[in-house]
Amino acid sequence: MIKIRISENKKQFETEKGERFFYLADTVWSAFTNATLEEWESYLDYRKMQGFNVLQINILQQWDASETDLNIKPFNYKEDGSFNFYERNDAYFDRAEKMIAMAVEKGFVPALVLLWCNYVPDTWGSEINDVNNMPFELVEEYVKYVNERFSKYHPIYLVSGDTDFPTKRSIEYYLLALNTIKELSPHCLTSLHIRGRLMEIPDDFLYSDKLDFYMFQSGHNIQFQNMSYKLAEEFSNKPVKRPSLNSEPCYEQIGYSRNLYGRFNQFDVRKAAWQSLLAGASAGITYGAHGIWSWHKKGKGFGLIGEAFDKPYDWKDAIKFEGAWDYSFAKKIFSLYNLNDLQPIDVVLKNTEEIRAAISNDSSKVIIYVPVNTVVRLNRLFENYEFTIIDLKQRRFAEANVSFKEKHTVIDMHLFDSDVLIIGEKRL
Repeated sequence: MIKIRISENKKQFETEKGERFFYLADTVWSAFTNATLEEWESYLDYRKMQGFNVLQINILQQWDASETDLNIKPFNYKEDGSFNFYERNDAYFDRAEKMIAMAVEKGFVPALVLLWCNYVPDTWGSEINDVNNMPFELVEEYVKYVNERFSKYHPIYLVSGDTDFPTKRSIEYYLLALNTIKELSPHCLTSLHIRGRLMEIPDDFLYSDKLDFYMFQSGHNIQFQNMSYKLAEEFSNKPVKRPSLNSEPCYEQIGYSRNLYGRFNQFDVRKAAWQSLLAGASAGITYGAHGIWSWHKKGKGFGLIGEAFDKPYDWKDAIKFEGAWDYSFAKKIFSLYNLNDLQPIDVVLKNTEEIRAAISNDSSKVIIYVPVNTVVRLNRLFENYEFTIIDLKQRRFAEANVSFKEKHTVIDMHLFDSDVLIIGEKRL
């Protein structure tokens, strides 16, 4: 069982042995309601082989999950079809706990959502569908039950799911959940999974000693993909220092939000990852495949609740999307080059924010992400550095052609046909 904690520098995670833990999560919100145990076993083996180490799962039913034949829900139904939160289905939680035990045995850290936005009144999700708002009087009891079921597996608790905080009442719901779970299980890390593009969280959470790290969501809106680095900058500069990560960049092959025509491809999701990692959110990254998060099966329906996305792929096809390997490769790069303490650095002489650069705390390494091929000019001399270009599409390594002119470092165009990572290592 992996037990993680926040590092002393408040920028990353580490194991109880003090080893760096790069948070590489997959998004499986709907696993508890949609995946059979046999499917779950197969899924775990594949993602383990790829190097993933965290699984983000909604404890309760995901509001926009794909249809399933399993028909197992966390609560009994009322006559109007909504949940009767006073009648819990223990068989559902028995099964969920078994799935968590299977995952932990294979080396995964569960990241479990306590209350998705549609379960809390006044949130944007509740405005769309408020039939399953949990009564406030049951929140504490529910969290205590979750604690009894899952805290022995040392999960991360994502107190909220895709939420905003529009009212005092919605804040009170999440504060109660956060305070309760942290008091019962101080060994479990906590965070908030917040709505896409949201930059601010209420002071009640920002200054709480019970919140351990920041999550943000650059999301699935084609018009705002610059949020991958804008939000990374914002959260890395909060007045309370905590590790931060992009917990929901654009999912691979998901349709553009608001049901616009088009889908995010492998390059799009890879770019979102590297721009987040080098703009301040270097604690880790979360991947998503359109078909895995909703656990879709061919021939089943997919509701247009929430942001409204085009139809998912069958989960057995979605698990093989190449973008998952790109995220795995990012984790490997962080390990190979020992990128443990990166700071964003403004050295790129180009009229764009798309190219991102970072430097290690000891200045021994400089890292640049270049999404579109160009000559890269830096306003600093890196004469005593060896530069390597990494072709992120084919995962190939090449030497860089570097020159120095008028106190500038100039890295010539490469010969690859996609995005690259340029790493400069200081000579000993």
